[in-house]
Amino acid sequence: MKVSTITGSIMKRIYPILLACVTLALTSCSNIQLSDYAKNQPTLIPQEFFNGNITARGVVKNRSGKVTRYFTATIKASWQNNIGTLDEKFVFNNGEVQYRTWKLSPSQPTKFTATAGDIVGTGLGQFAGNAINLNYVLTVKYNNSMINLSVDDWMWRVDETTVLNESTLTKFGFKVGSVQLVMEKDR
Repeated sequence: MKVSTITGSIMKRIYPILLACVTLALTSCSNIQLSDYAKNQPTLIPQEFFNGNITARGVVKNRSGKVTRYFTATIKASWQNNIGTLDEKFVFNNGEVQYRTWKLSPSQPTKFTATAGDIVGTGLGQFAGNAINLNYVLTVKYNNSMINLSVDDWMWRVDETTVLNESTLTKFGFKVGSVQLVMEKDR
């Protein structure tokens, strides 16, 4: 038997294992944990920050990171009987207007559920320190149909009136876009 045949046979067996190890190493290094922000200040508690009028400005990016849309949003946030309501109005650079109403319900001291008309099921959120992480499935229009995208939504409070927000949109585990925005709470 030739050495090249033996080497090729060994490589065929080892290649899948090496690929799995490299994939695992790359994905394990990139996981953000909410606990990473637990000591950061100022704290971001949904009932406190999302109460009153908020203005947001942001961009939508495609999977390669190119900005495809710009928007401004107004958010009227309030709490009644321990249920938060966020009435959002988005105005995009092409004139399109979208509305969404979130309902936030605390479920544990640092966890909450979130629902909205274009959300499939119930989103699950948690917060610690200056950060909130919310995961949900969003239904969006794509071409002439509707598709569901998984959203990993991160928010970080920068100061008393400012929160940065970054949402990663995925389909079948692959990134298909993202949204970045800045929220400014009216004083």
